[in-house]
Amino acid sequence: MWDALTRQLEDIRVMIELGEEADDEAALADVHEMNGRLQREVEAAEFQRMLSGAHDRNSCFVSINSGAGGTESQDWAEMLLRMYLRYCEKKGWRTAITEIQPGDEAGIKSVTFNVTGEYAYGYLKAEAGIHRLVRISPFDSNARRHTSFASAFVFPEIEEEDIDIRISESDLRVDTYRSSGAGGQHVNTTDSAVRITHLPTNIVVACQTERSQHLNKATAMKVLRAKLYEREMAERTAKASEIAGEKKEIGWGSQIRSYVLHPYKMVKDLRTGVESGNPDAVLDGALEDFVVAYLMGVRREVKDSD
Repeated sequence: MWDALTRQLEDIRVMIELGEEADDEAALADVHEMNGRLQREVEAAEFQRMLSGAHDRNSCFVSINSGAGGTESQDWAEMLLRMYLRYCEKKGWRTAITEIQPGDEAGIKSVTFNVTGEYAYGYLKAEAGIHRLVRISPFDSNARRHTSFASAFVFPEIEEEDIDIRISESDLRVDTYRSSGAGGQHVNTTDSAVRITHLPTNIVVACQTERSQHLNKATAMKVLRAKLYEREMAERTAKASEIAGEKKEIGWGSQIRSYVLHPYKMVKDLRTGVESGNPDAVLDGALEDFVVAYLMGVRREVKDSD
């Protein structure tokens, strides 16, 4: 790729020299077109370099958890789920919900879903963090403005041969239970759902989408392996930051993006400064501008006017 871009650059230089010597306006117009094409290909090469991590090409798991705030945050978590499913659909990736915990009145408390597709993890890792929603609550009879939080975590799908994540059977507690569902003829009448607790780390994963207990356990083990890998990477990053003297605040106050539906309409990424005045489109999966800017390392000073 580098050699091809370098050859294009040399071709442009030659065309400029020939066009200037012959005072050929057509040649200079060709130069303009070639230069635009080269610029687009350089940008594509830069972006591809951003997706050169060890597991960026992998499929992944995405977990969404509602924050404090009860029904408001649970409804927001379900909105985020729909946003990511629509984004994945636009990218041509397949999705499958592996575990979901419905909200008390509306929305969801938590959900984990699998995304299968090339570079799914490379793209979606940009979405990991706290997401904040500001709107007039549809659940408040006084129509007051509410702020809700939900978190998204993204884990690459790790195969056993990809990394040395050793999981001992003695470290696992496996519980089976009956899958929840809408009822009717498809209701599960056997204890096929599986919940696995990794005792050393207290990480809990579950899968209830398959009718086979064996398949649910296999999927749950994939999620566990991914979470253990992510935990290991987080520990290494924390150690490196500690050595370098860097301290990063992690909490509900460190949101990565704000979605404001009232008193004005705006979605603003607090890491890159990228914003959109069309939150409806963003919540319908129009995330590419935000994702690409983050992966390309765009950093702008942002004053959060919310």
